[in-house]
Amino acid sequence: MIDWTQIVAFLSFENSSVNVVVFGSMLLGACSALIGTFSLLQKRALIGDTIAHSLLPGICTAFLLYPVKNTWTLLIGAVISGLFSIYVIDYIRQKTKLKNDAIIALTLSVFFGIGLFLLGIIQQGDYANQSGIDHFLFGKAAALMYDDLIVYGILALSTLAIIILFFRAFFTTTFDPHFAQSIGMPIKAIDFLLSTLTVIAVAIGIQTVGVVLMAAMLVTPAAGARYWTNNLRKLLIYAAILGAISGFFGALISYLAPNMPTGPWIVLSLSFFTITSILFAPKRGVLYRWNKKRNWKSKLESENVLKTFFLLGEKDHDFTKSRTAIDLINRRHFNEITLKKTLRKLVNKEKLIQINGNYTLTARGKEEGQRLSKIHRLWEMYLTTTLNIAPDHVHEDAESIEHIITPELEKRLEEILDFPENDPHNRKIPYR
Repeated sequence: MIDWTQIVAFLSFENSSVNVVVFGSMLLGACSALIGTFSLLQKRALIGDTIAHSLLPGICTAFLLYPVKNTWTLLIGAVISGLFSIYVIDYIRQKTKLKNDAIIALTLSVFFGIGLFLLGIIQQGDYANQSGIDHFLFGKAAALMYDDLIVYGILALSTLAIIILFFRAFFTTTFDPHFAQSIGMPIKAIDFLLSTLTVIAVAIGIQTVGVVLMAAMLVTPAAGARYWTNNLRKLLIYAAILGAISGFFGALISYLAPNMPTGPWIVLSLSFFTITSILFAPKRGVLYRWNKKRNWKSKLESENVLKTFFLLGEKDHDFTKSRTAIDLINRRHFNEITLKKTLRKLVNKEKLIQINGNYTLTARGKEEGQRLSKIHRLWEMYLTTTLNIAPDHVHEDAESIEHIITPELEKRLEEILDFPENDPHNRKIPYR
């Protein structure tokens, strides 16, 4: 059962400790999404996973050198370790013939192994402030303090400011790095800046979701938002909103069920919204594309049926003669079940008339069938006269093209061919 009293209390924002978790999770989601968008577009999604795992040795080393659990100190160690992992990846890529996936796997495993080794030393050592260091491994948003929220806010605003300031440079190097290099843009410096932002985004997030789930915070919001737009500015905004909303819902669920950690629920919320986008987004969603494909297939079936009616009428010199489904199947291979559905649809659209199981072309149906036949024969004529293709090699191509020729192209074809009377097979081209 849903406890509405708890939900109202959560939405009232009266509990300061809860507010820290909520706003911290939302800042993390938005900031990570902004950086992750560029990583996704540059096809470097796994870099975020590598960086996330490589931060652990930096955090542990910083604690060993300065055994006080200070957020800034640990973040500095994390950033240094993350930047070093990027340097290692680039160095191995330049000096060896290993592929990117092998380099990433090697770097990730080595750094993470070192991090676990150092974490074990800390846990076995006599450190009074070691409690909570292991939270960086799996995350614990409930451990966030007000000082952590200030750090999150500063770094998130700094990241946003840098993206706005260098937006054109990021845009150019992301989509056309060769052009950016040709106009004198410092590609390496821009890549380093983006990598640094990625390290910072991961560093501020590992305390909330941990190194294991941080890669999802980078990539998932951008992947979900990608289904809604092709515009980079809108993509950044949508991804940030998606990340922030997921952070909010993750905090809400962990508040309603205290035994459930916030980090995994943030990632699960992200996954839910991303899957929803993949399924239902307009123009790019699975259901939209499935429905578009189904409508296109239905259109092809309808046009093929009308053209077959016209060809039969042309052969018999009688376009008003009734036909059965068997007549159509004998003329052209149709699936019987699909044909019957198509015939009913054409009757509903008043392109056919049905009488006692027989079908007759209406004026509208005849006009459409005639147009398809005309386009088919004009295209065959175009291929044989203009491109010098043999007449016995043009039918299949014309069968496909007749369904997508627009009235403008149809008129242009007629003008180019100067209104030929017959096609390459000496069949009359039916203009009217």
